[in-house]
Amino acid sequence: MKYKKFLYSKKAQIAVWGTGFIGLSTMAYFAKRKVKCIGYDISEKKVNTINKGKLPLPELKNWFGFDIKNLVSRKYLKATNNYKELINKNTIVHFVAIPTEKKGKPFFDILFDVLRKIIEIKKIKCHLKPVVIIESTLTPQFSEKKIIPFFNKHNIKVGQNLLYAVAPRRDWFVEGTKSLSDLDRVFGSTDTKSSKIVREILSIVCNKLHEASSHKVSEMVKSVENSYRHMEITLANQLSLAYPNEDMREVLALVGTKWNIGTYYPGFGTGGYCIPLSSQYVLNEIKDNSKLTLLRETIKTDNEINIIIAKSLISRGFKKIGVLGLSYKGNLRVSILSPIIPFVKELVKNKIDVEIYDPFFSRNEINDILGIKMFKFPQDIKKFDCLVISVDHDKFKINKNQIKKYVKNCKFILDNNGIWKNYKLNKFGLNYHVAGDKNWLKF
Repeated sequence: MKYKKFLYSKKAQIAVWGTGFIGLSTMAYFAKRKVKCIGYDISEKKVNTINKGKLPLPELKNWFGFDIKNLVSRKYLKATNNYKELINKNTIVHFVAIPTEKKGKPFFDILFDVLRKIIEIKKIKCHLKPVVIIESTLTPQFSEKKIIPFFNKHNIKVGQNLLYAVAPRRDWFVEGTKSLSDLDRVFGSTDTKSSKIVREILSIVCNKLHEASSHKVSEMVKSVENSYRHMEITLANQLSLAYPNEDMREVLALVGTKWNIGTYYPGFGTGGYCIPLSSQYVLNEIKDNSKLTLLRETIKTDNEINIIIAKSLISRGFKKIGVLGLSYKGNLRVSILSPIIPFVKELVKNKIDVEIYDPFFSRNEINDILGIKMFKFPQDIKKFDCLVISVDHDKFKINKNQIKKYVKNCKFILDNNGIWKNYKLNKFGLNYHVAGDKNWLKF
């Protein structure tokens, strides 16, 4: 129990590389358990916000369920853009929580930039052997082929000079009950001794730990489990494309009543950091195209579904379309790989007048990401002949009277998540569809 005891002594600290959703939550949960944490980020604005005791990502407040201001004032939590502050004899654990994607593809340059900084610890005599825990998503065999050889190249022997583990995250930031302490956590190390130490460290925060037989196994878990979901979500879309005149949403809801089947619905496809990239991570090292054909078709359909939806609306003759939601997920400010981006770009390419509203983004941000205007909600809805509700932000759940007042000019409403379905808008003469229902697409 040397590591846990030393971390609780306040003499040691945990270093977290990257203060986004994953890194900041790692810092906050360990700091809450009275372990000193310091996070590194290149964003000066983000660093300053954290050091004021504020969340740079306000939507994390509900997920955390606690305030970080007290943790900062008591010096359990600190952020910096000077990485040298993380390299000292008292830093015995390094969590790496940086993004490993760029433009929709696996991308590891930033990861190696962080590793180059971490290996400077070899110049320092640490109190205990430093532990590096990768929380970022890796492609299968990446540690064995790339990371461990990198350490070896710099005269660092994994398991001797430095302990190494992969412990992917499974967070669901839109729901407070699925937190870092409550969710099942998988981890794997290079050897038995390292695994015991990593378990000791993670157990400070995580209540449900599952030890993989090796780091090679644990690094595959994240991408493989998300690939399962990727295929299931995409199958729902393929079924809807195959049977456009049937209410596939109802069919899938009834399929989901079977005890061993999850329920996935048709819609705008996947988005965010995890699901749309998962299949690409799994396929990254597979050169034989005859293998894993299901994943290849999953990627193809997922990339095409938003274009198909856009063409369907174009074929209906709409000239002015309003879109509610840029985020890929409700109540989150994340536009990374949002499925609405290719959808809007296809409409713009076909000279359709498109405007969007998302309460989590400013007008300038909307313009930078999509190059279109942001409209006022809900009053500006009346100027569109078609309205698309892409995500279920709470702000979009306005009352029935407001909807009737503002959408009366809309000839067609497409609701991706069905947040207005209980209003029974078709009874008021509106052509309202939930993604996947009968005739939601026109070919």
